Amino acid sequence: MSEPAPDSFESLDPDTILNAVEHHTGLFLDGSLTPFNSYINRVYGVTDEEGNRYVVKFYRNYRWSDEALADEHIFLNDCTNFEIPVPITLGESPVGRSGGFRFSVFPRISGRTFDIESDEDWIRSGALIGRVHAAGRLKKAPHRTLCDPEHTTGQYINRLIAEKIVHPDCLSEFSAVCTESLERAKRAYRACAGSGADWGRIHGDCHRGNILRKSDGTLTILDFDDMMTGPAIQDLWLLLPGHLEDSRRELNLMLEGYEEFCSFDRPSAELVESLRFMRQIYFLNWCALQRNDPLFAERNPGWGEKAFWIRETGDLETQLDFLA
Repeated sequence: MSEPAPDSFESLDPDTILNAVEHHTGLFLDGSLTPFNSYINRVYGVTDEEGNRYVVKFYRNYRWSDEALADEHIFLNDCTNFEIPVPITLGESPVGRSGGFRFSVFPRISGRTFDIESDEDWIRSGALIGRVHAAGRLKKAPHRTLCDPEHTTGQYINRLIAEKIVHPDCLSEFSAVCTESLERAKRAYRACAGSGADWGRIHGDCHRGNILRKSDGTLTILDFDDMMTGPAIQDLWLLLPGHLEDSRRELNLMLEGYEEFCSFDRPSAELVESLRFMRQIYFLNWCALQRNDPLFAERNPGWGEKAFWIRETGDLETQLDFLA
């Protein structure tokens, strides 16, 4: 029988972490432990007795099923088979278990955040994502999130309201802007459906902080924790410097690199502002899942209070103006 899954990370102490890594990988660690910034999971740096450095990620329980975690690691393995530089796990299985927690261990990748400063940088970033998507279209990820307004974003909105997470004084305005935005997002998706928009396994959270430039100049993409099934444009728009109307040049440069490795349905670029709204809701739901975690409360004072929901509702109203 498997151990019960803890509701929080409070029982995750240094000995538990180090022993779990050693047992899962066969490594002999030097006993050092460095916590890294991570919101929904717990991530630590460890070092073996020979000075090699690793990262261990303990997954938040109840967020992903075992099958969903398997989908993530199958995707990573497919990327590796395409010679795409991504983190690949150590141990006999991608996911280990200890004390009711699930975790994975990776070699630590050193590098700097990839600052996109030139046309060539935009092309390179698009090429990297195109390679990832070429691997992503090999298989499906049936247990992961579907990047779709009706089946995912709508559920998140309903949860935020039904569980009374939204402050009651802001509920009417929040509900109104979400209802209108959701309808416009659905309309944008329907408009793209007939154009054969390219869907597949995607990274899902491809912002600049998840692309590193290594010392040899190689680009590597990190953190597939939010991988999902969705349109290709989801992994491109997060890198843009602003709204779509102000960023078409940068998008076209990215597509120049992207289309060397993977086809792209050009009309689906018009989903960018709908996807921006959907990400706002996704992030609110993501934070709501953690709201009772003491570390989250410490890092996010005032989350969920009236002033917070006034700001969030205002941001949603601003975004509504960009939705057709």
